[in-house]
Amino acid sequence: TTLLLCHRELLDLTCRLANTLKKYGIQKGDKVAIYMSVSPLSVAAMLACARIGAVHTVVFAGFSAESLAGRIMDSGCKAVITYNQGVRGGRIIELKTTVDEAVKNCPSIEHVFVAQRTDNKVQMGDRDIPLEEEIAKAASVCTPESMDSEDMLFMLYTSGSTGKPKGIVHTQAGYLLYAAVTHKYVFDYQQGDVFGCVADIGWITGHSYVVYGPLCNGATSVLFESTPVYPDPGRYWEVVQRLKINQFYAAPTAIRLLLNYGEEWVKKYDRSSLKTLGSVGEPINNEAWQWFYHVVGEGRCTLLDTWWQTETGGICIAPRPSEEKAEIVPAMAMRPFFGIVPVLMDENGKVIEGNDVSGALCIAQPWPGMARTIYGDHQRFVDAYFKAYPGYYFTGDGAYRTKKGYYQITGRMDDVINISGHRLGTAEIEDAMADHPEVPETAVIGYPHKIKGEGAFAFVVLKEQTTHIDRIKEELKTIVASKIAKYAVPDHILVVKRLPKTRSGKIMRRLLRKVVTEQSSNMGDVTTLDDPSVVKEILDAYQKYKEK
Repeated sequence: TTLLLCHRELLDLTCRLANTLKKYGIQKGDKVAIYMSVSPLSVAAMLACARIGAVHTVVFAGFSAESLAGRIMDSGCKAVITYNQGVRGGRIIELKTTVDEAVKNCPSIEHVFVAQRTDNKVQMGDRDIPLEEEIAKAASVCTPESMDSEDMLFMLYTSGSTGKPKGIVHTQAGYLLYAAVTHKYVFDYQQGDVFGCVADIGWITGHSYVVYGPLCNGATSVLFESTPVYPDPGRYWEVVQRLKINQFYAAPTAIRLLLNYGEEWVKKYDRSSLKTLGSVGEPINNEAWQWFYHVVGEGRCTLLDTWWQTETGGICIAPRPSEEKAEIVPAMAMRPFFGIVPVLMDENGKVIEGNDVSGALCIAQPWPGMARTIYGDHQRFVDAYFKAYPGYYFTGDGAYRTKKGYYQITGRMDDVINISGHRLGTAEIEDAMADHPEVPETAVIGYPHKIKGEGAFAFVVLKEQTTHIDRIKEELKTIVASKIAKYAVPDHILVVKRLPKTRSGKIMRRLLRKVVTEQSSNMGDVTTLDDPSVVKEILDAYQKYKEK
């Protein structure tokens, strides 16, 4: 169903929700968790927090109770705003039940505001407040709080290369400026355009290009609650036709998924309103780019591969803005945005000059949208982004600068993988699996996956030889789903006798990657292994697993 809200109605809803939060003691500087599916109300919840100077932390509604509780405790939230249930792809998601499970262990939570997405009744306790009833009673005028440009606007948790997610902090003025300006110039947004970003608000893309960027520019922004294949694989294009979308911004994983269903689902709908297509969340592969450009965009829409991160606040490298009709190289981010100064660094921390070179991608100057800190752990912020290359922001990605000076992102340089556009530290999956009593050690690596871009491949060591390997594998999958989320569950779990380690005890994941990507003829230097014979052992186990 389509629900149209004009800016006036959104303001009214936002003010009523803001007054409700105030009534229940939420003040400037307080933290509020939002655990909701994409909807006008979830957008109003974000804006209501911003209006009264509270700090929202949106938690993707696919996260488990444990993930939600961890984020609430780390940020010290006073309240949660949620739905009784969520609806996604024809399935009901039990949001309130998950929140109840999470807040059991969160003494900081004083109130849970519960809105109705479905007509089903859910258990309501002492701290639960029916949100719509309160909104109906609240005043529709709420004077916005006066804020300093560097006050916190929101926090958003993202994965790092160590196990614990980090609360990235964005501030008022710089973030809003950067979201608005990138939205306008990268996508060539014109007044009256309908901007369709199909990201979830639980990710930075939803914050910057569903909510803050478009609304700052007075745009019409589309909220997409469903999945690309429900009720059928024509869903995106049906929405494009019905809402006459002009800019369409999606993730490569969705494009790769739809590509498998063929062109008829696209061609069934009129896409003549489209002017610009965008790709976000992970590097787009050439096949997906070509299909998106030729089939969806009929070869007449500008297609932008955009590179940025939760930490950058908005798009940093993209083919536009540029000179008019400037060339666009398929599957390449190409050009830095205004004020972004990318540099490539070598292993010795020296800037690599010239073109046709590869290195660690860093940014040499600050920009308005950059994160200011990791909540509660500024030292981790400094260590993660500014220590490796002093004087530069290190992105964690590697990049290639072409002969013409364009940038192509080549992927992460640390133990972080990208599953369907979701960033996930392999350490998080390892930490979750390590909770299994029979599994003393695990190593998780990313491997190329046709649809998801990358999948997780887990190597696990068991305490003793057991016949219950299949049961343990299933239990491990359940643990990962309940500790993190379903998308984090490894596609493959291979039981091995031991893991390849250096003499100092560090697991050599590089070798495991070579085994899985079948480059075992070229293992590189294995002299640092404490026992090189482990390599053949793992190769044999992998071959057996593959044949099975």
